[in-house]
Amino acid sequence: MSLYDEDTFVVLETNQPEQFLTVAELLEKLRGILASSQEELPPDVQKISSVEQQAKYLINTYCELDVGPGKFLQWYAVRLEK
Repeated sequence: MSLYDEDTFVVLETNQPEQFLTVAELLEKLRGILASSQEELPPDVQKISSVEQQAKYLINTYCELDVGPGKFLQWYAVRLEK
């Protein structure tokens, strides 16, 4: 179980309006990015063998990922009013 099970993330990305994503949607987005950018990952993330586990680790440990020169991807947990 993750700290963020019922939370939503606000995701900020280069040239995109802010998006609100569920944990599952953010995991999917990160898996797609991780699948093609293994060599640029922080060393602690590179040590993790599966893309799935890397994505979960990033969500729980980081709030941004370097996705290339002049680009950014950031996420912040937010609790939306029910």
